[in-house]
Amino acid sequence: MKKLPRDPANDYTPEMAAARREAVTAATGADLSHTGRYSFDPGVLPGNIEAFAGVTQVPLGFAGPLRVNGEHAQGDFYVPMATSEGTLVASYSRGMRLTREAGGVTTTVIDDSMQRAPIFVFENARHARDFGIWVEANLDDIRAAAQTTTRSGRLIRIEQYAMGKMRWLRFCYTTGDAAGQNMVSKATREACMWILAQRPAGLEHFSLAANFDTDKKHSHVNSLHTRGKRVVAEITLPAALLQDVMHTSGEALFKQRQLSNMGALMAGSVNNGAHFANGITAMFIACGQDVANVAESSAGFVHGELKPNGDYYFSATIPALIVATYGGGTGLPTQRECLEVLGCYGQGKVQKLAEIVAATVLCGELSLAAAIVSDQWVSSHDRLGRNRP
Repeated sequence: MKKLPRDPANDYTPEMAAARREAVTAATGADLSHTGRYSFDPGVLPGNIEAFAGVTQVPLGFAGPLRVNGEHAQGDFYVPMATSEGTLVASYSRGMRLTREAGGVTTTVIDDSMQRAPIFVFENARHARDFGIWVEANLDDIRAAAQTTTRSGRLIRIEQYAMGKMRWLRFCYTTGDAAGQNMVSKATREACMWILAQRPAGLEHFSLAANFDTDKKHSHVNSLHTRGKRVVAEITLPAALLQDVMHTSGEALFKQRQLSNMGALMAGSVNNGAHFANGITAMFIACGQDVANVAESSAGFVHGELKPNGDYYFSATIPALIVATYGGGTGLPTQRECLEVLGCYGQGKVQKLAEIVAATVLCGELSLAAAIVSDQWVSSHDRLGRNRP
């Protein structure tokens, strides 16, 4: 096959996008008429995509209103969700009705940290151990080197993990309103160049990354120590309201929670909830987030307690939620519009977005759990979730 057309001076133009679609059509016979219909100027895309040829359109709906009682997100929100899965928006809206009538979801961001984890390999374990001691003693100088590359990133700590003669340094940063992966890579590289210039005794090898930061992969270290935002959403649901809206009881939900805990444990799952990824992915697509970060962000924990009066306490904890309100895809036209619906576009808004995502996840967990225990799960998908072209 021929290479796709390319003109560095005019790569991001409607004409070049059309030329690429024509080349693909000529090679494959596929009709790309829909992918060529879009409303924005391709000139806004440098830094977001290469070889631009058109758009893949994902249907968008608004769930809600969602009531959030957060430290950063307060009030009612219409939540943009981009998905091709029928029943999804309806289910989240049902959970949002339940929690709204119960007074709203309380949300708390309890940690904020983005990582890069370079590895230093030494001649033996003693050199590696001594290097770790040296890093602790020189942390201020390492921090100063890292922060020469960024205005909004702050190196808050360096965790150390050793195995044999190898030592991983897990650099942990706050990154302002950006997700921050590129930011922390650049800052950590600068810090490591300073470290290498000090010629650590016995050093054999260095690499800026060796899979310990688990970028776009789940890991237990992220669940324990946070990657991105660690957010908790919680609510206590009155027994009468559960019966009225969800046609079930706190007792039934609590019993199902214990069974689901055991199922997740038996399966070795990274999440004892039902479907964190559904709400997170739909919001990520709508709001210009890096969708690959769902790999980390969808891990999590849910917890339920049955109160003596039949009320039901429920919480969802997301330990590695990676979101941004500035940079990346957040400034693209439709994605920016969706963030603006939430009041979450631009600087100073990322914690607010994290709280809204967590509250949305909790609503989806409650709605699906209630559908399962009240035997509405299959019937609702039959009614809303089957596309019969």
